[in-house]
Amino acid sequence: MNKKGKMLFLALVFLTMFCACGQQSDTSQKDMYRIYYENNDETGIFPQDYRTETKDKEALVSEFIDQLGVASGKLEYKAPLSGGFNLLDYSIAEDQVTLVFDENYKLQPVTTEVLVRAAIVRTLTQIEGIQYVSFQIKSEPLTDASGIVIGTMNADMFIDNAGNEINTYEKVKLTLYFANENGDGLKAVSRPVIYNSNIAMERLVVEQLIAGPLAEEKAFPAVNPDTKIVSVNVKDGICYVNLDSTFLTQIYNVTSDVTIYSITNSLVELSNVNKVQISINGDTNVNYKENISFSTVFERNLELVGE
Repeated sequence: MNKKGKMLFLALVFLTMFCACGQQSDTSQKDMYRIYYENNDETGIFPQDYRTETKDKEALVSEFIDQLGVASGKLEYKAPLSGGFNLLDYSIAEDQVTLVFDENYKLQPVTTEVLVRAAIVRTLTQIEGIQYVSFQIKSEPLTDASGIVIGTMNADMFIDNAGNEINTYEKVKLTLYFANENGDGLKAVSRPVIYNSNIAMERLVVEQLIAGPLAEEKAFPAVNPDTKIVSVNVKDGICYVNLDSTFLTQIYNVTSDVTIYSITNSLVELSNVNKVQISINGDTNVNYKENISFSTVFERNLELVGE
């Protein structure tokens, strides 16, 4: 090889190395996420890896919403936002995304709707700074099959079960404790609920308490309806209920004991729960209404329960 040929060869090697380094650098700057899709059999949701250089929270929400409407590379998956309904609008307020759909959203079969909701929530809550997602049908909040407002959702509500059924529904009868008319005692009500079996029963109870009593139950709410659930877990018979700080703002005329034991008594009705500890954003070093410490583990209190 002559001198000119050698120089050309070295230049090509250098150029190849430079391009490879550039490609490696571009890849390393991209963050890895997952976009969730339904399978065509409607038995679960499945993730597809997705890389992006976008860092801004609002830009990521917009980008992910676009991706949720784009067909997956796999024929056996379908995009959650590609059904016979339209996303009319969305908004971001602090750590929550609210999606507004047209009325066709409610025309989906129950199992399909759960999968759509699960895929969207699990996708959007990966974004740093986004913890909750809520759905609206025009100006009204989304309700479940039994007419109960679903409210805010986070990823914990939908188990990533790698193909096991996510859409099994069961019916259960819950004993829930709400406030009496004067707000100084509790009233027990029996409520049948149709629920998704992938939602833990303890979380279901807390959700129902936040949603409040039904008109026919002739009881009164005890928990701020804007309260968001951070997590609900059970270990060794103790149910750990982690709520956001909205819980501390009581908008109803009820005593502090009524609110605390509305939650405690309702959860202890479950066979696997003996005691309850409440925290605010993971912190138990909090006082509720200045007279109840959340460092306490609460036990059932039937003295507040009337006829």
